[in-house]
Amino acid sequence: MLKENILDLPLMADSCTRRAMIAGTAFAVGSVVLLGSAIAAADGPAGIVPARAIHLEAAIGAAPARIYEALLDSKIFAEFSGSPAVIDRNVGGAFSMFGGVITGRNIEEVPGQRLVQAWRNNMVWPAGLYSVVRFELKPQGAGTLVVLDHTGFPLDAGEAESLVSGWSEHYWMPLRKYFA
Repeated sequence: MLKENILDLPLMADSCTRRAMIAGTAFAVGSVVLLGSAIAAADGPAGIVPARAIHLEAAIGAAPARIYEALLDSKIFAEFSGSPAVIDRNVGGAFSMFGGVITGRNIEEVPGQRLVQAWRNNMVWPAGLYSVVRFELKPQGAGTLVVLDHTGFPLDAGEAESLVSGWSEHYWMPLRKYFA
């Protein structure tokens, strides 16, 4: 099962300190709730980058606690993804996945239920630009419904489609295979 939705949303570009990321994340999330796509459609003030959002849902045949562990444990992440990962599992902890292509920090954790990350693609995105990735893990029978909201990534041609296929190719399919 896979459900997706892509929306245009605003993002505040900021420096890469933890405090700046958290402040920018709060701004971006608050903007989504309060301003919707109105800013994305208009020319915004300096520091506002037109951005998009993805909503995905994927059923994985493992308990929420096991998926949560896989997302925060360097060894398990590398095993299921087939790529190097270094993850400091603490709130505020940095991570580097897929050999450094994806980096960021964990900004909120509710064990077995939710993980929120400041997340960036180092190969494509401008320096200092972070998006927000939110994993909600909901029990569903013997497995889990993973609800992913990825907000604030650049509004470049094809970026949303690339991310949607990336989530499927690098997360959902490998996790399903790993937990089969």
